[in-house]
Amino acid sequence: MVSGKSLGERFNAERTADQAPPGGRSPGLADAAPVNHRLGHRERLRERARTGGLVALPDYELLELYLFRTFSRGDVKPLAKTLLARFGSFGAVIAAGLEELKTVPGVGDSAALDLKLLHEATLRAGRDKIARRPVISSWTALLDYVRVALANEPREQFRVLFLDKKNQLIADEIMNHGTVDHAPVYPREVMRRALELSSSNIILLHNHPSGDPTPSRPDIDMTKQIIEAGKALKINVHDHLVVGRDGVASFKALGLF
Repeated sequence: MVSGKSLGERFNAERTADQAPPGGRSPGLADAAPVNHRLGHRERLRERARTGGLVALPDYELLELYLFRTFSRGDVKPLAKTLLARFGSFGAVIAAGLEELKTVPGVGDSAALDLKLLHEATLRAGRDKIARRPVISSWTALLDYVRVALANEPREQFRVLFLDKKNQLIADEIMNHGTVDHAPVYPREVMRRALELSSSNIILLHNHPSGDPTPSRPDIDMTKQIIEAGKALKINVHDHLVVGRDGVASFKALGLF
């Protein structure tokens, strides 16, 4: 017989540690009153969400309510407020990378993955809205989607929406990641991928981590190169959207096409 804890005992110990309050210890009898108080707070928050609706909750309480699913006990309000202070907004919290989230004290693998799951679910719900009808006729849904996808990205990212002849979405693909102020883009790679997908129309997307979506001179020059490359292949560039925390800039609306 092997001495020490069994596999089941070790699993239960790890599971308990993962569900413990950030920075806290498992409660004993002496902690019964504080634990009951915290459980009471959880039920009160859930009841407010049920009766008043989730929309009525401030960001820190919405995040706190979500973290209840990761941490089965303990006070997670301080963690929710720390996350918001660290990243600046609810959207920025769930858009942060796994490793970046884990730099926040109290956030381990499980909490970071749960937060990223929420971001991915939001992205897919937004993608569904623009995938079922022509993108051009659902512009508001498209803008909502690109804000969720790119507004809080810490590095510049260049994406392309590949559309068919009816302007329905074929694919949304990341063509390149960059630095905080530059993402190199190669027109021939954009066109090659469009041909592979039999895409007749495309919409270019990229973000400005600075927050200001105003197109830069390199943005304008690069867009012109992609438009010219598309003309020879009869691939139309509908627009180029630049996304920042301060809004979304459309090349077409700005008269840059």
